[in-house]
Amino acid sequence: MILAEKITYLRKQKEWSQEELADQLEISRQSVSKWESGASIPELDKIIGMSQIFGVSTDFLLKDEYDVDVITKDGREKQDMSEEFVSAQESAHGEGRTFSIDEANTYLETVKKTAGPVALGVLLCIWSPIPLLVMGGWSEYGPVVITEEMAAGLGIAVLLVMVAVAVVLFIVNGMKTDPYEYLEREKIHLQYGVRGVVEKKKEVYAPRYQRTLALGVTLCILSILPILFAMCLNASEIWCVYSVCEMLAVVSVGVFLLVWVSSVWESYQKLLEEGDYTPEKKRNRKKVGPLAGAYWCLVVAVYLVISFRNDSWHSTWLIWPVAGLIFVVLLGILRAVTQSRDRQ
Repeated sequence: MILAEKITYLRKQKEWSQEELADQLEISRQSVSKWESGASIPELDKIIGMSQIFGVSTDFLLKDEYDVDVITKDGREKQDMSEEFVSAQESAHGEGRTFSIDEANTYLETVKKTAGPVALGVLLCIWSPIPLLVMGGWSEYGPVVITEEMAAGLGIAVLLVMVAVAVVLFIVNGMKTDPYEYLEREKIHLQYGVRGVVEKKKEVYAPRYQRTLALGVTLCILSILPILFAMCLNASEIWCVYSVCEMLAVVSVGVFLLVWVSSVWESYQKLLEEGDYTPEKKRNRKKVGPLAGAYWCLVVAVYLVISFRNDSWHSTWLIWPVAGLIFVVLLGILRAVTQSRDRQ
C-alpha cells in the first residue's frame, strides 16, 4: 500500500473529512487532496505530524511494504523517523538522474496529451494515399469522369496536405516530449513514493491498455477482409480499388489505437524501468545505436551502388531482407559479448 492510500485509509478510519485533517496539520484542504491522489508527497514535518495524529509510526507511512494490518502492532510507533526518511531521499541521488513526484506527474500528463495527436499523425500518413488511389481509379474505370492528369494532381495535392499536417503534429508534440528522451538511454532514480504512485497509475491504466491493444490488433488482422471479399465476388476493377482503400482505412484506425495506448503504456515502463527500458537494455541501446546507424548507412550505400551500376532495381531489393537477418545476428553476438563481460 502506497502513502496516498494510507493517508486516505487512516483519515476515513478517524471519520475525518479532508478539511478536518488539513486543519489539524495547519495546511489547505487542497494539499490533503493532492496527497491522497498521489499528485504530491507530504514534506517530512507533515509526515511526522500525521504519524502523531493517527497514532502510527512514520515507518508505516513511509514504507510501501507496510499494509494496514500493521497499524495496531507495537514498536517504534511514536519514534521520529526523520533520519530514515532523509536517507531514503538521499539514496535516490546516485548514478543517473533523479525523478521527483512532480516531474513524474508532469511527464505522464505530457505523454497522455501528446499520444493522441501523434497517433493521429500516423493515421493521416496511412490515409494519405487513399485519395490518390480513388481518383486514379476514377480516371481509369469511372464512374466519375476525370482526366488522369487531374486525378494525379488532386491526389498528390491531398496526399501532401495530409503528410504536412502529420509532420506538424509530429514536430509540435515531439518537442513537448524531447526533454524526456534521456529516459530511453540513462538510468534514473525515483524519489521516495514516486514508484508506488506510478505503479498505481499503471495498474489503473492496464485494463484500458489491454482492451485497446486487442482491438487495434484485431482491426489490423481483419483489414484484409475487403480485399478477400472483392476477390471472392470477382468484383470490378473500381471495387478492387475501393477495397484497397477500405483496407488502408481499417489499418489506420488499428494503428492509431496501438500507437495511442502504447505511447502511454511505455511512459509507465520508462519511469519504472521495465520492459524494453530496463537498465541493461538501456546500456545495450547505447552500444547498438552507433552500430545500427553505421550499418544501415553502409547497406543503403551498397544498395545504391549495385542498383545503379547494374541497373538491376528489380532484384536488388533482396539486399534489404538479407541485411535485416545479418543485423539480427550482429545484435545477438553483441548482446552475448556484453553479457559475458558483465559476468566477468
